[in-house]
Amino acid sequence: MGKRYLITGGAGFLGINLIRFLLKKGCSVISLDTADFEYDDVKNDIRIIKGDIRDRKIVDKSMEQIDIVVHTAAALPLYKKEDIFSTDIDGTRNIVDSAFNHGVERVIHISSTAVYGIPDHHPLMENDRLDGVGYYGEAKIKAEEVCQEYRKKGMCIPVLRPKSFIGPERLGVFALFYDWAKDGKGFPMIGNGRNRYQFLDVEDLCEAIYLAAEGDKDKVNDTFNIGAKEFTTMREDYQAVLDYAGFGKKIKGFPAKPMILTLRFLEFLKLSPLYKWVYETACEDSFVSIEKAEKILGYKPKYSNKDALLRNYKWYLENLAEFENKTGISHRVPWKQGVLKLVKVFF
Repeated sequence: MGKRYLITGGAGFLGINLIRFLLKKGCSVISLDTADFEYDDVKNDIRIIKGDIRDRKIVDKSMEQIDIVVHTAAALPLYKKEDIFSTDIDGTRNIVDSAFNHGVERVIHISSTAVYGIPDHHPLMENDRLDGVGYYGEAKIKAEEVCQEYRKKGMCIPVLRPKSFIGPERLGVFALFYDWAKDGKGFPMIGNGRNRYQFLDVEDLCEAIYLAAEGDKDKVNDTFNIGAKEFTTMREDYQAVLDYAGFGKKIKGFPAKPMILTLRFLEFLKLSPLYKWVYETACEDSFVSIEKAEKILGYKPKYSNKDALLRNYKWYLENLAEFENKTGISHRVPWKQGVLKLVKVFF
């Protein structure tokens, strides 16, 4: 039997993909999540604990006899400010401190490239200035500071900063695009779409996590950007999905400033699911250097942007009946389109 892993956020999009990945590696897995674990294919192969990472008693119970913690749990940008800060900062401290007290071998913290904010240069490097956008970006920076604090106490805490990752089980904002594609609609883009925007396939992220979990402690105890190696422009990468859908539709660019002002107004009125981090970066270049991960972790991503988007879209079509009438604020369900559902008619 392989090492014993605790996955926080195990019922989430990354969590379930990572659980399946680790089970194939022969590892033992415990999932800790506030959400119900609904995956029949693996639920009998793991231990499931339903609880909140803000509850220290539950965290301590989950941490018993664990070798590796992968901390994926987080309150996403659509959550309330108080939930984002208490979950992403206080919850992270609970996890790391409990792991420290239980003598856990290492904690792999899943951060985000949202910590870089809206940058003025590319590619982004791990030592670039941090300037988080919104409460989520700010909280992720604070959570990394917790990790650094415990590194100084001798813990091994690799921090991974993944680009937006997609693949099987991913819905959220991507479900909006896929819904338009399946219904034979074109898709509006903020700006001309010539900007380069890097994504990441969830399977490549799982591989990076495993490399951080199994690599030499002294080498992996660092911070790493994780993303696709091959990507083109937003227009070209998204067009690949419309081409696969087969309706002859195209990505349509619109002037960025009026679009952003409109989306700010719609967000204020709670008529659009798109938040600042999405619409204010969608027309800008957004990519990181993965050289450090390649060199130190041995990271070798298999999927390009197009591959990842298409793999996610195919899964979406195959599983549509399971979530067609569901909405929410996590990555595992489609987000309500709001007024954008009316805009869809014109494309």
